[in-house]
Amino acid sequence: MTPPDWLKSVAWAALAWNLLGVIAFIMQLLMTPDMISKLPIEQQAAYSNIPLWSTIAFAVAVFGGALGCILLLLRKAIARDVFALSLIAIFIQQFYNFIVINSIELLGASAVFMPLFVIVIAITLLLLSHTGKQQAWLQ
Repeated sequence: MTPPDWLKSVAWAALAWNLLGVIAFIMQLLMTPDMISKLPIEQQAAYSNIPLWSTIAFAVAVFGGALGCILLLLRKAIARDVFALSLIAIFIQQFYNFIVINSIELLGASAVFMPLFVIVIAITLLLLSHTGKQQAWLQ
């Protein structure tokens, strides 16, 4: 079945969004102790001791989201599985942010907006790819 005309535009926009996530991940990896020391005290604690499992979750979330978008553009049904893995990784990363380091206490209520936005987009992409698989837009 032929996918709707809007699907390609949505997939390109989602790829751009996920590539911003990849850039954020790389920027976090490249943060030196000197760069961290220039952040506000509250943020220094958040960036100083990030556990490996949280970093891996961040990587899986952003690279999985980008790969899922590429697969969506290629009309591959496996995009759904990749988006599902990315969403799981997002939840693991947010567990660290909200439970382990309590980012709301560290950064205030504004720390909630971006993670919620990320989750909503990830769920939307998962649902879109699921629908695409059901409607045979994706093979």
